[in-house]
Amino acid sequence: MKSSTAELPELFKEHQDSSPSGEGTLSTEELEALIKKHQDAYYSGEGNVSDEEFDQLWDELKRRNPDSPILGKVGAEATDGFPKAPHIIPMGSQEKAANEAEFRAWAEKLKLEAFVVQHKLDGASLELQYEDGALVRAITRGDGAAGDVITANALHMNGVLAKLPVAWSGGVRGEVLMFHEVWRSKYADKANCRNAANGLMRRKDGAGSEDLTFICYDGAKTDDGGFFKTELDKLAWLEECGFSTPPTRTFTAIDEVVAYRAETSERRADLSYDIDGLVVKDLATDPEDLKKARPERQIAFKFVPEEAISTLRAVEWSESGATYTPIGIVDPVRLAGTTVQRANLNNPDVIRAMGLRIGSKVVIVKRGEIIPKIERLAAEQGSAEEFEKRIEKLAQSEDIPIPDTCSSCGTALVDGGSRLYCPNPHCPKRIFHRLLKWASVLDIRELGEKLLRQLFDKRRLRAIADLYTLKAEELADYERMGELSSTKVVRNLLVKRQIPLAAFIAGFDLEGIGETIMEYATQAGFDTLEKLRAATQEELSAIFGLGKVTAGTIVEGLRETAADMDATLAAGVVGIAPPQDARGLPLKGKSFCWTGELVKLKRSEAEAKVKAAGGSAKSAVVKGLSYLVTNNKESGSAKNKKARELGIPIINEDEFLLLLNQDA
Repeated sequence: MKSSTAELPELFKEHQDSSPSGEGTLSTEELEALIKKHQDAYYSGEGNVSDEEFDQLWDELKRRNPDSPILGKVGAEATDGFPKAPHIIPMGSQEKAANEAEFRAWAEKLKLEAFVVQHKLDGASLELQYEDGALVRAITRGDGAAGDVITANALHMNGVLAKLPVAWSGGVRGEVLMFHEVWRSKYADKANCRNAANGLMRRKDGAGSEDLTFICYDGAKTDDGGFFKTELDKLAWLEECGFSTPPTRTFTAIDEVVAYRAETSERRADLSYDIDGLVVKDLATDPEDLKKARPERQIAFKFVPEEAISTLRAVEWSESGATYTPIGIVDPVRLAGTTVQRANLNNPDVIRAMGLRIGSKVVIVKRGEIIPKIERLAAEQGSAEEFEKRIEKLAQSEDIPIPDTCSSCGTALVDGGSRLYCPNPHCPKRIFHRLLKWASVLDIRELGEKLLRQLFDKRRLRAIADLYTLKAEELADYERMGELSSTKVVRNLLVKRQIPLAAFIAGFDLEGIGETIMEYATQAGFDTLEKLRAATQEELSAIFGLGKVTAGTIVEGLRETAADMDATLAAGVVGIAPPQDARGLPLKGKSFCWTGELVKLKRSEAEAKVKAAGGSAKSAVVKGLSYLVTNNKESGSAKNKKARELGIPIINEDEFLLLLNQDA
């Protein structure tokens, strides 16, 4: 049996050599940096990866760290060289449904009376701002709250109106597209229409802007979020003004939307512009929902991912913690812009259910996984005689061997069908993986995988509690560790902290149980360690989002790690934060927006602290905002001006921290 770590797709390969881990696998921090790099490239017109590839990166980060600040970030910093301005309509990002099941779950949860469905235009976002009917600014997406002012270029684009037929003040939002015919005749040297459009709209000399077209789908009147009662009212008004709008359909049944998606997917190649799915919205408008980073009442319903057929040549088993996952090795095949040679097989039951053998023809898809997935056996084609020959040849091929012993401790593996795993709680591989998970969840800086491996191999670490016995002087003797680095590691370890119960449990690496899953349990009332330990599988399985298998894993994992958890708490360094209602929520009902640099906190840290205290973080100054936080109250920034106009209190960082800690 050959055991190896599953490869990441080709998109990652150029970054492997520089990975600090030296293993050719990106850490979560490196993955965040890679996503930001591709975000910046995309919104600067230099994007060089497909949407499908970028979605893989995004979904992998969401799986590893659902609370990553990168997932809440939209767009890139505004490009140097252009003036900057804030948006009237916040340019957040949309939740996406990669398949019918995800869309149905979203639709059934909201129970909307009607769905407005439009093409998901694959171009570059642009907001046009009008005052008394005259265009005063055209602003790129930028970071979602503000962007580059490219008004001069926009005035040369098809579909951009310099003057409205009414004296209206507000913003309209749309997508800048390049049509296929224009791309083929003039810009075929660019990767695709979207990249070409992104580059042209930001040219300093404005050349080529006349080859772009603006399609409008949203609008908001300044300081009046209730101007449009429905999405159809909005579109009708935009068309009356003279804007081009995307094809729009209205449905009342979920099945109708699903059918329309299939129909549109089949004829998308005949369209004159690029789309990568549908946008499905609530018929009724909700101004407050549109201000959110990810509006809840609309979703991007993506098309079915590309499929490819290949031949299975071998199966390797990826080992992660206690679990062994089969990875199929296939003949190289192009899929969604990359060459695929490895594809996930999930678990032994999948192999058995398909009747897979070495030599089987298989269908490979990308459905957001970090590596492609073998979906099913490929349908046989050809004559009956050819079919019989293939069956005879396949019958002589090899079975797929399933490992029966742990490569680390020699314990007999448990084949549970949906999971193949080592049941030994003292397996070295499982213990080391738990240490890695703890360091990741708690973000213990300077404590990297290489140092953990050295400490583990020398048997200095055998449980999470052992981390809190480390001394700087002993660490200094390890490879690449000096006095300064050793002191930093110990200091980061010994910073006393109260962490949420969900993060504490996730840090103990219960198989497949992350912070998001544990938050379902804590929000359902199992908000202390004692309550969780007393909970039965039946009680936990009744919680939305868990299910019987997950509930059983939690119950068994808590039992198995009880001694380790108690020892970790007994060290007196890490504690479990009390439930929210016990601590009080000093900022409940308060909202904050920030402008300029902070000194004592990172912006993401400030936002997290506000949310933890019951408040909300805003990306723009709007009516009803409680406070604008800035260390330069006299600044002439747009946010400062708007706050003064609306009578919103402007406070500095120290005053913000006093509010934050007033009931702490």
